[in-house]
Amino acid sequence: MADEVRLWRILQDENLAEVKRVSLDLESRLQEWLARDISILDPNLLVIGREVETDFGGFIDILCMDPAGDLVIAELKRDKTPREITAQALDYASWVVHLSNERVRAIADSYLGADGLEGAFRARFQADVPETLNGSHRILVVGSVNDSSSERIIRYLSDTHGVNINAATFQYFREPDGAELLGRIFLLEPSEVESRARDKGASKRLPNLTYEELDEQARERGVDELYLCAVLAFEPFLSKHTTRSSLGFAGMLEGSRKTVFSLLPGESSLEDGLCFRIYSNRFAALAGISLERLEELLPDKRKHWIYYPTAGPDGEGFEGFFSDPEEIEHLAGVLEE
Repeated sequence: MADEVRLWRILQDENLAEVKRVSLDLESRLQEWLARDISILDPNLLVIGREVETDFGGFIDILCMDPAGDLVIAELKRDKTPREITAQALDYASWVVHLSNERVRAIADSYLGADGLEGAFRARFQADVPETLNGSHRILVVGSVNDSSSERIIRYLSDTHGVNINAATFQYFREPDGAELLGRIFLLEPSEVESRARDKGASKRLPNLTYEELDEQARERGVDELYLCAVLAFEPFLSKHTTRSSLGFAGMLEGSRKTVFSLLPGESSLEDGLCFRIYSNRFAALAGISLERLEELLPDKRKHWIYYPTAGPDGEGFEGFFSDPEEIEHLAGVLEE
């Protein structure tokens, strides 16, 4: 078992008086404390979501980001069994590992409100958001009691398989005058967990494609002229960035930078044309046009698309193909107007 924390008050006569640990349903208060001040768990974290719904129907208690742009799953034990909490945490990690830059930004912007990820990240870490997000992730199981079975499972995952997982136990104390104290202890030394994850764990996910790699994909697919036309048409009005599969174009909406349009040369072909995805509501709002007008400007070769099943209207739009430069110029023209 992890070492139990004991506290003593130093008295004026240099004698010591132990502050007794008190039994308390701590989990009912822990989530609020952590959301209000995540530094009690780790001073290098920013909360980017609470009760984050996964595509598998579960809800991550608290989702965080560190200064490198990597994600941290903080899951509270509550009354779960050792098997339940570790299985649940690993299930959430299996979803988090596939989150793209855009998906991470969407989750963060939805939770952080007016500041969005850009503003909150800069305020927290005095730095800009890294270009690549979610290159890696880790799991923190949080509770007021750590049982031997949970400890054994977590040690096995970390020691043998290099899974970046740890447990943080918070212990509650109350002094005779009613003053409350909170102590925290980690099951494993965090630096050792990080080291094992680097040495034994899976390597980080592939980085975003470079602009040169996207150019090469367009040439290989026979759409390089259309791709160049689209880049030249949209970059005067939107900021561009790369993901692991696309060239994204973003604009400022409600104080946050959001992707409104993407080109996917790797999913294009000479027969179909240049593949694109567009966030309808975002693009229409940015261009100051109606959704009906936007649909008139889009190529006929398109279908409804949604970023992820529970994204809502903000994440909906169309996926389609440009087959000639005029289709590109019609769409880009409304941004100029």
